[in-house]
Amino acid sequence: MLRESVMSGRLTRYKDFAWFVAKYRRAEFVTKAMAGEDAAASDPAAAEAFATDLESLGPTFIKLGQILSTRADLLPPAYLDALARLQDHVEPFPFEEVERTIRDELGVRISSAFAEFDKAPIAAASLGQVHRAVLRGGRVVAVKVQRPGVEERVEKDLTALREIAVVIDRIGGAYRHIDAARLLDEFKRTLMSELDYREEARNLVTIAHQLRNFEHIVIPLPVDDYSTARVLTMDYVGGAKITAVSRVEWTEVDGGALAEELFRAYLQQTLLDGVFHADPHPGNVLLTTDRRIALIDLGMVGRLSAPLQEQLFKLLLAIGEGRGEEAADVVIAVGERREDFDEVEMRREVTDLVGRFHRATMREMNVGRVMLEMSRSGSRHGLKMSPDLALLGKTLLHLDEIGRVLDPDFDATASMRRNATSLMRRRMLKSATPSNVFAAALEVREFAERLPRRVNRILDSLAANDLKFKVEVIDQGSIIEGLQKVANRIALGLVLAALIVGAAMLMRVPTTMTIFGYPGLAMLLFLAAAAGGFWMAWTILAGDVRKTRTR
Repeated sequence: MLRESVMSGRLTRYKDFAWFVAKYRRAEFVTKAMAGEDAAASDPAAAEAFATDLESLGPTFIKLGQILSTRADLLPPAYLDALARLQDHVEPFPFEEVERTIRDELGVRISSAFAEFDKAPIAAASLGQVHRAVLRGGRVVAVKVQRPGVEERVEKDLTALREIAVVIDRIGGAYRHIDAARLLDEFKRTLMSELDYREEARNLVTIAHQLRNFEHIVIPLPVDDYSTARVLTMDYVGGAKITAVSRVEWTEVDGGALAEELFRAYLQQTLLDGVFHADPHPGNVLLTTDRRIALIDLGMVGRLSAPLQEQLFKLLLAIGEGRGEEAADVVIAVGERREDFDEVEMRREVTDLVGRFHRATMREMNVGRVMLEMSRSGSRHGLKMSPDLALLGKTLLHLDEIGRVLDPDFDATASMRRNATSLMRRRMLKSATPSNVFAAALEVREFAERLPRRVNRILDSLAANDLKFKVEVIDQGSIIEGLQKVANRIALGLVLAALIVGAAMLMRVPTTMTIFGYPGLAMLLFLAAAAGGFWMAWTILAGDVRKTRTR
C-alpha cells in the first residue's frame, strides 16, 4: 500500500513536470537559450505566467526560479524581473507549525526558550521563514524555521529531475552543451546544503571571521545552543533592504564608501580567502540603522581552490584591462576540453567580448555578465566549464547591481584596479606562511639528499652503455596500424611497378598468343598492373573521404 502511494505521488510529479515542459518548451527564450543565442525581449505578462507556473510546482522549483533569476545570460529582462519576486513574496506557513518544529528540534517549548517570540514572520522564503525573538538573557535574535516536510518533497523532486536529466543528456543534439546531469548535481548540492541550517551557521561564523576588519559590514552570528538542522537562531540585524531605502535617507549615507568597502570585501573573499557569499542579491543586503551594510542568508556559499583563485585573479585583471587573448587562455585553463572543442572560434568570441566590455561606458560595464558570457561561450564551443566560474560571475553580477544602488556612479572595474596591487601583495604574504616555508625547505632538503645518488646512477648507466629513454606514445595501436597500411601500399606499389617493367620487357619476346596485336603475356601483366593501380587509388581516395566526413 505504501509503495502504491509512493508510485502515485511520483507519477503525479511526472505529470506536473510534463505539463510544464510541454507548455514552455517552444517558448522563445527557451529555444534561443538552447541554441546558445541571446534571449530576446519578451512580454511581461508571459514572464509573470512563467513565474507563477514555476511557483505552483513547489519549493524545489521556487528555488530553481530564484537561481534562474540571476542568469541574465539565459533569460530576458522581463523573466528575470518576474522570477525575482520569488525571492520576496512567498506565503508563510502557520505559526502552529513553527511551534511544533522548534519543540521537536530544541526539545523545549517556545515560551521556555524565548522571552519574546513574534508570531508574524519578518521574512518568508521557499524553504523557511524568519521570526524576530528575544532570548531569556535579553539578546535580540532572528529565528529561521524550516518549512514542514520541505526536505522530503525536495528529495522526491530531485529524484524525478535526475531521471529527466538522464533523458536530456541521451538526446544530445541542441541540448549537448547543457550537461543536464552535472547541472542537476550542482543544484542538488546547493539545495541540500541550504536545507541543513547547521551548514549556514558555519558559513556565518566563517564569513564573519574573514570580514572582521571591515567595520562597515555586518554578519550576524549564530547562537549554537538554539540552532539545529531545521532551526537557526542568529543575531537580529535591524534595517531595511537596500532597494527599499528612500532617496531622502540615501542623502545621509556615504554610498560610495559603502560600495567600495563591499566590493573590496568580496574581492578578498574570492581571491584571498577562497570562501565567498554566493547569493548577494538585493534582498539579502540590508542597510542597518547605524548606516552599515549587513549580509544575511548565507546558505549559498562558493568555495575556490588556491589554483583556481590564481586563475580567476588573472581573468579579472585581463577583463578589466581589455586583454582578450589572456582572458581566453584562462577560460581554457579552468575548463575541460571535449572532443568537439573549437578553440579558434572560442578565442575569437572571448576576445571580441572583452574588447566590447573595454570599450563600453561605465554604466554598461559589468564584469559578472562578461564572466557568464565567457562560461556560456566555452560550453557552446565544446569546453566543459567549471561551475565556479558561472557562480562567481553571478555573484559579481549581483554585486555590481548593489554597488549602483549604493552609489549610481560606482565603477566596479576601477575598484578592482585600485585593489589589485594590495590583493597581489596579500596573496604573496599569505603564501609565505611558516608552514609553507617549512614545507618548501623540507622539499629542498629531500632534493639535495637524493641528488648525488641519482646523478651517480645516471653516470654509472652511461658508462656501462645502459642508459635508456622510455617514450610513451599516445594510442600506439592506431600508430602501428597506420604504419602497416603505409607499408602495405608501398609493397603493392612495388609489385605493380614490377609487373609493368616485366610487361615492357616481354613486349620484345615473339609469341603466338596475342591480344590486340601485342604479346598476350605482356598484355595480361599490363592489365593486372592497371587493375591493381585502379584498386589502390580507389581505396586511398575512399578512405580519405571517409575520414574527412567523420571529423
